[in-house]
Amino acid sequence: MARTKAQKKEIIEKVRTLMEGAKSLVFVNIHGLKLEDATKMRRTLKAERVGFFVAKKSLTSLALASKKYAGTAPELVGEFGFAYGTDLVAPARGVYEFQKKLKGQVAIIGGVFESRYMTKEEMIDIASIPALPVLQGMFLNVINFPIQGFVMALGEISKKKTV
Repeated sequence: MARTKAQKKEIIEKVRTLMEGAKSLVFVNIHGLKLEDATKMRRTLKAERVGFFVAKKSLTSLALASKKYAGTAPELVGEFGFAYGTDLVAPARGVYEFQKKLKGQVAIIGGVFESRYMTKEEMIDIASIPALPVLQGMFLNVINFPIQGFVMALGEISKKKTV
């Protein structure tokens, strides 16, 4: 069913509104995605406070043109949707997890990060950044390692002295 001009304007405005509140966007090709997988992906992303919206590429391009992001916009190909959220990394990480699970059905094709267009490879690199609690744990291990080594060395010295 063809959409009227009013409906298309509504969709463009909705896309613009979603982009206004989002810190990052991930453009996704969802060619061949089954309904049950799409529902599962939406629910999982929603649990991580990430939204997912499907719109025509032409309408999304019109909304993107009004935003004036830096860089060159990636080509929007195939059946298209985008993930958005207030966390910088969560949309990319969430979509990337499904890209690994559903090979060929979900693919990152680019995105917007800190008001700049990013390529597919750059968005995948961003998606590979661990979650904040994991990063904090890694940082604590880095800080703890020298202290732990020092304590073990003191323990060995005390064993030799008491023998």
